[in-house]
Amino acid sequence: MFRRRSDDAAASAAVLEKQDETTQARHPEAKKGRPTPKRSDAESNRRTRVTVPKDRKEASRQARERMRAEREKQRTALLEGDERHLPARDKGPVRRFTRDYVDARWSLAEFFLPAAVLILVLSIVKVPAIQLLSSLLFLLFFVLVALDFVRLGFGLRKQLGERFAGQNSRGAVAYGLMRVLQLRRLRLPKPQVRRGERP
Repeated sequence: MFRRRSDDAAASAAVLEKQDETTQARHPEAKKGRPTPKRSDAESNRRTRVTVPKDRKEASRQARERMRAEREKQRTALLEGDERHLPARDKGPVRRFTRDYVDARWSLAEFFLPAAVLILVLSIVKVPAIQLLSSLLFLLFFVLVALDFVRLGFGLRKQLGERFAGQNSRGAVAYGLMRVLQLRRLRLPKPQVRRGERP
């Protein structure tokens, strides 16, 4: 009984040794795929490598500073239109074309929020005729904005299909429609085209 176990162990050890020998024979010198760096280069890399601070407060302070610097870069990019530092939702040629397409056109939707505030103020006035007028104005304006949305959405979808055929343009139409709802001067990233200009 004990002999059978020891025989099995010896057999498995022999198989493992044979596998090691075959792998060593197959790969006598395993290459790492890159040249060995010079000592001076390795030392300079070691000196410039960022050292992790030992205490938590210092680590969190450095992380906050990095995040603040990243946010500042993104803010500047949003104001100046620098593609390199834009947030992920605004990056890429599809989103840039969507912004330019929307910014080059007049749209009723961009005046929806100011008009809604004005109509709300009119509805507070305790004069039945003005309250009725404000309700009718709101309904009319809402229908016109919805039609404008449909027109803009179909036009943008068609242009994206023509210009970026085969590329992922998912979410670009919704991105453009949300941009339309903002007043032009408040849009971020800042508009890079004039009204009436072809993107």
